Amino acid sequence: MEPIDILIDDLSNPKVIEFLNDHLRHMVEITPPGCVHALDVEALKKPEITFWTVWERSVLVCCGALKELDATHAELKSMRTAPSHLGKGIASRLLEHIITEAKKKGYQRISLETGSYDAFIPARHLYEKFGFKYCKPFSDYDENPNSVFMTKDL
Repeated sequence: MEPIDILIDDLSNPKVIEFLNDHLRHMVEITPPGCVHALDVEALKKPEITFWTVWERSVLVCCGALKELDATHAELKSMRTAPSHLGKGIASRLLEHIITEAKKKGYQRISLETGSYDAFIPARHLYEKFGFKYCKPFSDYDENPNSVFMTKDL
């Protein structure tokens, strides 16, 4: 596997902005109207969010974020892997990094929302592999047949 760098990102790099805009477009294409919970660039710049990018040399290959919900609970947001790097373990490496950082910040739990349909099966398998369990909606989410909620105690 190629060496990678996982960096906290300030969302100013045009490559990162394009990567996130592609992610949002894809979510809108495969998600029913009103059910897209992905954050845009401006929303990811909020102080309660830490955003990471993963680089293989100068190529952006993955991203993810952690949003503080309260002092003990955070939400995983905006996980995306470049199509060219799917199945290479990049998302696993980033998720492992985010979980480690969440523990350092003193969070006791990480939760997430993802899609309930087939396009999101690989994501759900990734989260299951890392010990996330299915749960009821958390924070401001409502029960929705298009969403699946998962959580992990740290």
